[in-house]
Amino acid sequence: MKLNSDYWENRYQNNEIGWDVGKITSPLKDYIDQIEDKSIKILIPGAGNSYEFEYLVNKGFKNVFVLDIVKPPLDNIKNRIPNCNSEQLILSDFFEHNEQYDLILEQTFFCALEPSLRTDYVQKTKSLLNPNGKIAGLLFQFPLTEVGPPFGGSKEEYLELFQIDFEIKTLETAYNSIKPRQGNELFFIFTKK
Repeated sequence: MKLNSDYWENRYQNNEIGWDVGKITSPLKDYIDQIEDKSIKILIPGAGNSYEFEYLVNKGFKNVFVLDIVKPPLDNIKNRIPNCNSEQLILSDFFEHNEQYDLILEQTFFCALEPSLRTDYVQKTKSLLNPNGKIAGLLFQFPLTEVGPPFGGSKEEYLELFQIDFEIKTLETAYNSIKPRQGNELFFIFTKK
């Protein structure tokens, strides 16, 4: 299976975006609400319609960027937030992007990647983060299958993947997931070593 830009373009054109709940979910909202420094540079990769971006902008964060491999979700963001700076909307392959960030927010991007790319994801994330930079967000916890996206995974798998390059600050079942995802999401905060 090749989850390339054509695959994702078709998903948007056919409105096959079941991951999109139409608003920011509680775990990310609650995490963002406790961030005091609104000047930090944030990336939301595989952003989709990125209600997280909208929430951050409305909370006064100025240095937030979304990245997606296809244009439709970026156009959707621009239509919802007409005053956002188009430089904040990056049309690019995550693995070809080269910038530095203080925080990467993860929401349904990792689980949408083919599992064979997970080690590459960890390395790319590490390279995009400033020293002591963080990656935080949600990872699915249900058995990894070949059927997806979304692809599942487990706490044990994520620890094995990330613990060499990141300090594991938090990796726990999210207590405030939306109803359809209750018990199936791990909230995490990892700091770059």
